[in-house]
Amino acid sequence: MKAIKVLVIFVFSMVLGVSAAWAGQTELTWYGHSAFKITTPSGKVLLIDPWITNPANKNGKADLAGLTHVDLILISHGHFDHVGDAVAIAKKTGAHLVSTFDLGNALVTYGGFPKAQAGMDTEGNFGGELTLLGGDVKVAFIPAIHSSTVMDENGKDIHGGGNPGGFLISIKNGPVIYHTGDTDVFNDMTLIPRFHKVDVMLACIGGHFTMGPGRAALATKMVAPLMVVPMHYGTFPVLDGTPAEFKAALAKQGVKAKLEVMQPDEMIKL
Repeated sequence: MKAIKVLVIFVFSMVLGVSAAWAGQTELTWYGHSAFKITTPSGKVLLIDPWITNPANKNGKADLAGLTHVDLILISHGHFDHVGDAVAIAKKTGAHLVSTFDLGNALVTYGGFPKAQAGMDTEGNFGGELTLLGGDVKVAFIPAIHSSTVMDENGKDIHGGGNPGGFLISIKNGPVIYHTGDTDVFNDMTLIPRFHKVDVMLACIGGHFTMGPGRAALATKMVAPLMVVPMHYGTFPVLDGTPAEFKAALAKQGVKAKLEVMQPDEMIKL
């Protein structure tokens, strides 16, 4: 059974002097690792880095089978643990790909993503922002400090996947959500709140391949969200950064954001 929590960001944001009349209308589900589902107030469904069947999600196969309605699939970069189950979901649901133009080309050419569901309308690049689903969602492309390659369908050959990134997702009558993708902290994160006030930051904390708890806490301070949700930890032994370490690092940095530690297969209402 999925755990469900209603997070009253409205109350928290009013303390900070920010209006959030939309509170409680957007659903956020974490499947473990970097995989999330966002359901907008109008019922549109977005998946981000949909490795639904990752080792941290004991209900992964059932969750994957239950995904019958998906509008958009956002993929931050080409590594297997972020492309995940995207191709199977796209073929089943008809969902369209949101990614950088280079990554989209690689996923179609080598990765088996349906060509008709990937193209100029839903692909962009850093500095750009897409208006999608009739204005229900806007997606801005944010750089990341990482790498990006795409494994082809035979599972043997690796191809370039463009530059890695993250997403700034603005939901009509809902929150602004920043998914960092896989990244280290970088100074240009300070620019993000100059363009969009971030309500919820989904931050990688596992270390080894990305920033760990200490560097993620500094990134959170730069972005200044109302809430931060740790991700990309514990899936493999080498991703050994923990929410407890992240909490301590946030306190050390003097970060005021609410820390929300989700469990795999948990849904919260924002």
